[in-house]
Parts: sequence; structure tokens; C-alpha cells
Amino acid sequence: MPPSIKVVPNSKLFVSEPDPSRFGNPGNPMNDAKWTNSNWLKSRFHFSFAEYSSRHNQDFGVLRVMNDDLVQPNRGFGTHPHRDMEIITYIVEGELTHKDSMGTEETLGRGSIQFMTAGTGVRHSEHNLNKDKPLRFIQTWITPSGYGLTPNYGSCSGNASERKGKLQHLVSNAMDPSTKTPVEINQDCDAFAAELAMGESVELDIPGGRMAYLLCMEGGVKLSDEAELKRHDAAEITTAGGSVGLVKIEATETEKVEDGSEVAHVLVFIMRQIAGAGRNDLCTKAGWIF
Repeated sequence: MPPSIKVVPNSKLFVSEPDPSRFGNPGNPMNDAKWTNSNWLKSRFHFSFAEYSSRHNQDFGVLRVMNDDLVQPNRGFGTHPHRDMEIITYIVEGELTHKDSMGTEETLGRGSIQFMTAGTGVRHSEHNLNKDKPLRFIQTWITPSGYGLTPNYGSCSGNASERKGKLQHLVSNAMDPSTKTPVEINQDCDAFAAELAMGESVELDIPGGRMAYLLCMEGGVKLSDEAELKRHDAAEITTAGGSVGLVKIEATETEKVEDGSEVAHVLVFIMRQIAGAGRNDLCTKAGWIF
């Protein structure tokens, strides 16, 4: 039996544009040609977070938060705390500068991924220090397998050749000795990224008893010839019983990106299936949320 695909369109994501002072930023400039948004931050929330609270849209399995953040030049998130969460950040465009209470400080570019085990507590800041270009990243919070863990940080610089035309396995379970990836977290969860040229496709294998959350970050894709996603759209993919799910991801629309190539760009998380997981706050029709 083929997997069930429910598309969550961009129009149904909660959009947050907080006041600049909330995270230690100066006011927004007037008519700055280098800015692509009038506010310093435009964040799309996939699940309940901050000022958006819905008991019908709390999470998807172990995914507790997924925020699609667009940060304007020379702006960012001042130092703030986290605890008891696995935090994964994937850079879509621009450069993210991270600094934390563990002594880590680095700048990462497109296709790079970083993680923090917040555990017993960590403080960090995230900034776009570039004065000319915006920064976009996807930050995902994953419920850890245990609480009170020792804080940890890790990262992997992006390499376009590893994800062009194929699924790059970026994240896996630290407790699974059979798999080695650039990032390993304290949860049974995997993450993959791919960049596809027009008409190019890859197959996503979802083992029995597992489910996936897929985000189209750039361009557009078709999933198994039945569901279409555009930029910012997502999809909940579940399997029936213990059956294995195979999803074809085909690029149907591309965008010119930082390295000059034209691609569709996706990020997908696979985790243990939980009965009843997913959005239940809206009616559905033919896989779409209205």
C-alpha cells in the first residue's frame, strides 16, 4: 500500500515578524535596497511556537519545532537559553554565525548543518553578520531520547556535490552503530537533503513503522506523481501498518541559487511513526489542508 501524503501549503504556516528589540536588534531601516523584507525577521512556524499556540498542531512525532527563518543583513538573535532539546539548523542561503556558552564560535554557509544537544542548559546567539545579503535557515527542535543530557555542539560544512541529484544523509541516531552521518543526535531520527535539476528525481525509502516530514525549501517538487509542493510547502508522509513506503521526489520547478545552478531543494526528516501524528486542526481534501 503506498504511503499517505498530506500537503501542508505555505499559506497555512503561521508567519511571525517580531519587533527588532525583542532579540537585541536596532530598528528596521527605511527603504534599504539590500533588505528583502521590511522586518529584520520573517519566520514561518510549522508547529506551535512562541506567540502561535494551537493544541491541534503541536508537533509531528519527535519534531517539536520547525521554523523557516529569513534574517536580514547585520541582524540576528541575541544570546538566549535552551535546555532538554536536540536543535538542528540547516542553512539554505547566506551565512549563519553561531556563538555559545560551550566556547563554540563559527560561521556556516549554504547546505551546512549544525546541531546542539541543549541538555542541562546552554546559551547561544545566531547572527547574519553579512551587511549585504539575507540569511535563510531551517531550525528544527527534536524531542530528545532523555533529559538532563550533557550539552554538546557539532556541525558539518555544506558540500553541494554531496546533495546534487541525490539524498545526502545528514543526521542519524547516535545510538545506532550501523549508520554514520555528519551529525548524530540523541533521538531515533534521520534527516536528508537533496538538490535536483529540472525533471531529475530521487526515491525516498521510508521503512515500515516510520513516517516523514518533507519541506520544499526552493523550487518545486512532485511526490509520487500525486502531490505537488512549491517553495515553503511541506508534506506529512505516513505508511500503513508495517509496510515500506517509497516516495519519488521529482523536480518540477527550479530556482537559481547561490552557486548559480538552478535546482529544487528539499529537506526531509524520517522518524518512528506515531498513530494520529500530524495536523488535525483543519479539514483535508485530497491530501491538501484547507
